[in-house]
Amino acid sequence: MGYVSAASVPQPRAARADEEEKAAAPGGRRSLAAALLLGAAGSAVVLLASGRTWSRGTVELGGGTVPLQVTGGDVTGLPTALAVVGLAALVAVFAVRRAGRLLVSVLLTLSGAGAAAAALLGAGDSAALDEKAAVTTSDSAARVAELTHTAWPYVTAAGGLLLLLAGLLALRHGRSWPAMSGRYERGTGPRGARKGPAPVDPDRPEDLWKALDRGEDPTR
Repeated sequence: MGYVSAASVPQPRAARADEEEKAAAPGGRRSLAAALLLGAAGSAVVLLASGRTWSRGTVELGGGTVPLQVTGGDVTGLPTALAVVGLAALVAVFAVRRAGRLLVSVLLTLSGAGAAAAALLGAGDSAALDEKAAVTTSDSAARVAELTHTAWPYVTAAGGLLLLLAGLLALRHGRSWPAMSGRYERGTGPRGARKGPAPVDPDRPEDLWKALDRGEDPTR
């Protein structure tokens, strides 16, 4: 009497992907939720704070003074650009696997670190106000006076740190996060996907009419 082999039957890619998603640990799902919250909040904070006034001052003009102010975007556009990149990387984490997910997680981390660093470097910058003073007075040697800075650069840096934390979570726990279902990958269609139209039989008038209704040329 022979023995039946217990060898496992290879599973299609879609089934393996579904099992990977079901196997995700509760801790992985919690880290996923935390990364989503931190990344979305960090991007929103950076984009909002970069549009606020970062510094103020005055410049002498015609025997008086003119108030000047600049936003974060006037000082440096890097935090805003990196926030957009970080948000895109956060979304892309779910579209890739393995090495691709690792690379996207690194990009998310670097975006947060870069946004925070750029904001801190611009917190005490006066070049943007001096440039605005030169334009206002039509004097390239004009310099701003009574320079003051707001807290918005530090708020921007805090948003960058939130993005950084989201990237670190992705690096640490990203392998246990679910990804887009494999049933929609190339070469695998969704279950029950519609097949192409049946071949047209030129000897059956009903087939010819159906082809014409579909916009096809039944004579080909």
